[in-house]
Amino acid sequence: MNYDENNIFAKILRGEIPCKKIYEDEFVLSFHDINPQKKIHALVIPKGKFTDLDDFSLNASSDEIVGLIKGINLVAKKLGISTEVGKGYRALANISDHGGQEVPHLHFHLFGGERVGKMVE
Repeated sequence: MNYDENNIFAKILRGEIPCKKIYEDEFVLSFHDINPQKKIHALVIPKGKFTDLDDFSLNASSDEIVGLIKGINLVAKKLGISTEVGKGYRALANISDHGGQEVPHLHFHLFGGERVGKMVE
């Protein structure tokens, strides 16, 4: 999967498409999913142009990697679902075709606010 400069997340990062922002810093942007699958469903995306987790792990700087992981935790805390302030959540990244990835920009879904259920059906 090649990076597409016109994918929806690239457009959101450039401010061409609005989002309901939760959190932003120099490494990540987080916003509510427009089609939530659970009571709480947020997305966390790196600001760099990475297609998926494999691309990210191979090409991101150490600061970008730490920034993404910390960003996921900060968003979970803000949403009240981290184990520090809530009852837990699921962080999910789909990778490439067989993983079900639809947008060629690395993104993590955070699901919470209720029991999430089975991992795979």
